[in-house]
Amino acid sequence: MANKGQVAEKSELKCGLVMPISAIDGCSADHWLDVKNILIEAVSSVSSFKFNAVLVSDADDTGFIQRRIVQNLYDSDIIVCDVSCKNPNVMFELGIRLAFDKATVIIKDDVTDYSFDTGIIEHLTYPRDLRFGRIVNFKEILAKKIEATYQASLNSDGYSMFLHNFGKFNVSGLSEASGSVDQALLQMMSEMQVDLARVRRATSLPNVNISSGGVRANRVLSSEFEKWADYYVRSNLGGDLSKLNAEDAFGNAVANMDLFKYFESPSMARRWFDNRISVLLMPSRTRDAERVD
Repeated sequence: MANKGQVAEKSELKCGLVMPISAIDGCSADHWLDVKNILIEAVSSVSSFKFNAVLVSDADDTGFIQRRIVQNLYDSDIIVCDVSCKNPNVMFELGIRLAFDKATVIIKDDVTDYSFDTGIIEHLTYPRDLRFGRIVNFKEILAKKIEATYQASLNSDGYSMFLHNFGKFNVSGLSEASGSVDQALLQMMSEMQVDLARVRRATSLPNVNISSGGVRANRVLSSEFEKWADYYVRSNLGGDLSKLNAEDAFGNAVANMDLFKYFESPSMARRWFDNRISVLLMPSRTRDAERVD
């Protein structure tokens, strides 16, 4: 048993990364890969502790991606969360981590504004254009913040990352009972999928048909597709596009995007969808050139 202020008997601590991984708000998948590498370099430069930085969706074993994400959100010694572009999946995962009330560092780019619910927490800012000189400074600041935040979590018996702002709470850990965690997580993720589908339908342009709605309808649907694709790739494919099955993906998109309402016939919807999937599977730089909005 380690004393307070000392690292538990671990040769390496886990720093979970929560961030977008696919194109959103004009930022390509390559952009997020560059951001991920910047974060890994910053985490590796922490002097007082040895952290291994990995996406919370990553794991060596197979199994439910939803369970893996939540388990890693709980188990990670510290989380670095990039809320740039306000990706809905990232915000959801941040909410889970804050509910656990464990050490978390929030970052964002200089284009994204603050969210109301998390605005009380300090955010470190980096340039969206990833300009070298400013990124060097950002990595130094981030490394110091990670070290200080994790050290604070060790030094305080009543450490609270977030919930102390609203009162006194007893935070429960994840249950270890056989079967109960799987069932709870599956139910939770199922409810989240339903809620996200409702939000998409509520915020989409009503009663538009892409065959007659022109540029505006096309942009609405393109935006909906990017949101759906990000969630589908993260939650169903573990971030690995090579696992994508077009038939399964189309069925999921029809259910969660209400895809048919945008087209005069299911065959038109399928042709449009297959085109978008082919663009999604292209290398990112080629994809940006080929995308038709």
